[in-house]
Amino acid sequence: MASNTSWAALGKATDLRNRIIFTLGLLIVYRLGTYIPVPGIDGGALRDFMQQAQQGIGGILTMFTGGALGRMGIFALGIMPYISASIIIQLLTSMVPFLEQLKKEGEQGRKKINQYTRYGTVFLATFQAYGLSKGLESGSLVTDPGLYFQASCVITLVGGTMFLMWLGEQITARGIGNGISLIIFVGIIAEVPAALAQFFASGRSGAISPAVIIGVILMVVAVIMFVVFMERALRKITIQYPRRQVGMKMTEAQNSHLPIKVNPAGVIPAIFASSLLLLPTTIATFSQTGSTGVVMSTILAYFGPGQPLYLLFFAAMIVFFAYFYTFNVSFKPDEVAENLKNQNGFVPGIRPGKKTADYLEYVVNRVLVLGAAYLAAVCLLPEILRSQFAIPFYFGGTSVLIVVSVTMDTIQQVQSHLLAHQYEGLIQKSQLRGKSKARKTKGPSRR
Repeated sequence: MASNTSWAALGKATDLRNRIIFTLGLLIVYRLGTYIPVPGIDGGALRDFMQQAQQGIGGILTMFTGGALGRMGIFALGIMPYISASIIIQLLTSMVPFLEQLKKEGEQGRKKINQYTRYGTVFLATFQAYGLSKGLESGSLVTDPGLYFQASCVITLVGGTMFLMWLGEQITARGIGNGISLIIFVGIIAEVPAALAQFFASGRSGAISPAVIIGVILMVVAVIMFVVFMERALRKITIQYPRRQVGMKMTEAQNSHLPIKVNPAGVIPAIFASSLLLLPTTIATFSQTGSTGVVMSTILAYFGPGQPLYLLFFAAMIVFFAYFYTFNVSFKPDEVAENLKNQNGFVPGIRPGKKTADYLEYVVNRVLVLGAAYLAAVCLLPEILRSQFAIPFYFGGTSVLIVVSVTMDTIQQVQSHLLAHQYEGLIQKSQLRGKSKARKTKGPSRR
């Protein structure tokens, strides 16, 4: 597609330019919101606490909230409650007959499911905000603890999450790219300069050896290249269309390909797995003193970054969501087989209908073994290295995977808009030429 588009046409594509400006404007609003603090927070105590927790789970939480949690901004919960609610609703959709029927009702059913997802987001955000407010009080990070602080903290954080959800929906509908993924992407990119400065400062002080610094740089480059290669990898299935008569014209038999990505789910499994792991540890990070300190410390000890149970659950959830999201959202073998049957297309040697659906499911299952293993390896290997060499979390596999995948998806959407704009220009030119020829060949006027 890139060879068929001209980036010089970007200045003439008014609709695309407006979409890009709209997206940038909303992302700037999001970044400004991360610097607006929640009322009643002791800034100095919070800063000291986050510096101690930065190497642990605090670094993960800060990454997914764009630094808002470290500053306890109004977007401190980030978009994770919405992602968690989406996971729960999608799981229920495949198990509850009522939701499954709604899913089959088209646009109206989709709107209903989205409404239930919003209700779930409010519930999860309220639960997390209340737990976070209690954790802040138990950690002596509040200037005036009490019921008033808890109420203001819950209202502020839940409102911030709902506003972020609305921003993501607006970017998806009227901007460029997936709004939710772009919000997480911008949060990661915004914190990278500080992480790089901290990393190289550790090298200058001797805490990290030059060999480790060079090894990390080479590792990041290799991971980026590997992610790009795997995200573009396809398994092509040959599709044949027989000869058929359309009106008075006989069309010849044609061969085509059905492309199946090695990773059809994209970055979604990594985001889903990370959001579920962060759900219990968000509260545990701020509750290391008081009556609940022993329980929360135990949770962090077993489910902290780099711990065996954390890595095991992380890998298991990535594999699960890779299969679940692929077969329930991105690639449904039954629907693809039905569409091929309606278009008179078939896989050579496979009967249309149920046999084709079974064959497609067999192929996707085999391809996903490689795709899920690739996702788990990219997300886990840097986690292990980071825990061994105290590397900043932003060099982890999940962050690299999100940045590369979202960048590729956004560029592809921009190229699609440019290609559509060029086609529109060609059609307009052909219409103008047709009108000019008609004027030149006009017959003699009547007298």
